[in-house]
Amino acid sequence: AVALVGSGDAGVYAMASPALEYADERIDVVGVPGVTAALAAGALLGAPLGHDHAYVSLSDLHTPWAVIERRVTAAAEGDFVTVFYNPRSRARDWQLGKALGILAARRPPDTPVGVVRNASRPGERVHLATLASIDPGVVDMYSVVVVGSSDTRMVAGRMVTPRGYRWRS
Repeated sequence: AVALVGSGDAGVYAMASPALEYADERIDVVGVPGVTAALAAGALLGAPLGHDHAYVSLSDLHTPWAVIERRVTAAAEGDFVTVFYNPRSRARDWQLGKALGILAARRPPDTPVGVVRNASRPGERVHLATLASIDPGVVDMYSVVVVGSSDTRMVAGRMVTPRGYRWRS
């Protein structure tokens, strides 16, 4: 028996995909589900994932930047809450600013942005800002960045994306 353990979410931008890509029918693979960084961050921030949302990795190590940029643009045009994985590293320090700029061109400047570092781990930190005020310098590879949709707002210090229930109208 072999266990493959990584520091990220096994099935979200991490080791499950490459491991399963090469495992054939002779290898019995069991995936162990867990709480993703996005879900842990969402719980800490309030309820930013209460309506449609998109996950986008900003790492251009395996995906060309032109493809990532197209995906961020699609999320912006669709007005999805957008969760950025792999948002910023020492070697990749410009991608987050560019992605935030794409969203800022299509969202109000007061759109809430949450940064959660080490969600559900020792050293956990939560930082709230807006698209106009977010400092990419507070973000690293242990962070998940959650950018609200045009409907997301701050309620009692928490990010909330209304579900849009018609019965509330």
